[in-house]
Amino acid sequence: MSKVVIQECRKYDLDTMIPQINAAVELLGGWDAFVKPQDKVLLKVNLIGPKTSDSAAVTHAEFVRAVVRILKGKGCTVWIGDSSGGAIAGIAPTKQGLKVSGYLTVAEEEGAEVKNFDREGVVAVQPESRCEETMYIAKPMFDADVVINLPKFKTHSAQIFSGAVKNVFGCIPGLKKAKYHKMAPNPSDFGQIICDIHKATNIRLHIMDGIQAMQGEGPTAGSAYQANKILVSEDPLALDTVAASMVGIAVEDVPILETARTRNLGESKLTQITLAGDYDHVPELARFTLPKRFGETRKRNSKVLVKVIDFFATRPKINLALCRKCNMCVESCPVQAIDKETKQIDYDACIECMCCHELCMHKAVELVNQNKVAGLISGFLRK
Repeated sequence: MSKVVIQECRKYDLDTMIPQINAAVELLGGWDAFVKPQDKVLLKVNLIGPKTSDSAAVTHAEFVRAVVRILKGKGCTVWIGDSSGGAIAGIAPTKQGLKVSGYLTVAEEEGAEVKNFDREGVVAVQPESRCEETMYIAKPMFDADVVINLPKFKTHSAQIFSGAVKNVFGCIPGLKKAKYHKMAPNPSDFGQIICDIHKATNIRLHIMDGIQAMQGEGPTAGSAYQANKILVSEDPLALDTVAASMVGIAVEDVPILETARTRNLGESKLTQITLAGDYDHVPELARFTLPKRFGETRKRNSKVLVKVIDFFATRPKINLALCRKCNMCVESCPVQAIDKETKQIDYDACIECMCCHELCMHKAVELVNQNKVAGLISGFLRK
């Protein structure tokens, strides 16, 4: 059985976080089971873009600092790495994101090293799903002696939930990410790519920052939710299964997790997951707002259900009053469905990957109901 440790943690304070993280890892065998002195340890953070830590869109810099300090105390060399999504002027904003998030400051102050995955080179691997002949993954994932995944507890407008399983997509450097969105517009197929990355790499431990989660239209346009949780596991699917269930989301509601289940990435049955730490049960996060698309991904068992889903279907639309004309949405669209001048979306070309919504740093890409009556009903239900 897989084990997930859930620890209560109410603030990004080192004196609070470090004992709770250490206690969680102790319940999984202790740090000595994962690292040894002189190991090069890569912390794979969630750096979706140039967002501040208090936005709840990225792994909080102080959370990263806590893990860095623990590992430095174990005599390890520590790397902090990721590749942001999207593009501005044809360039991935990873460098800017590392600065805005606070990771550069943490690295300088704690004696760690930043690894910009867009500049570190790649390793060619053969994907197990054979989605294409060769997949290119950031080289630090293989150069490190140990990789620790530090995902953020977030909703996702397209994938419903984003956690330990989804976080590895940042291992694909730079603008290559758009290629995979175009190649696999179906969320379940996209899950195959995510699983290929997990299978090709060796991530030893997953420590989720759920102290402040993101609710609503994540992974960038949602709002912060004080969840007060740290989740730790060796099993990414088990960790996400537990985290998602806290807000009423089942594995079958999340295409990536459902694909991970079929690919045997880990345990997806709550009855087969041992809980430890401050909780011996799955705590419920009350009044947590789920994405508008939640429910659309459920299995369609009847014509009536299909009609209901179609009735409430949403699609992205750019709010020109909020648009800063940075063209992140235009340059990040894998099928070039957005007009650079007017910001109008060609819905015939749109594959509904939600990259424009996910990567807009100004919340200018909104999800709207295609049916006006459905929009009114949805608005009423969210009040």
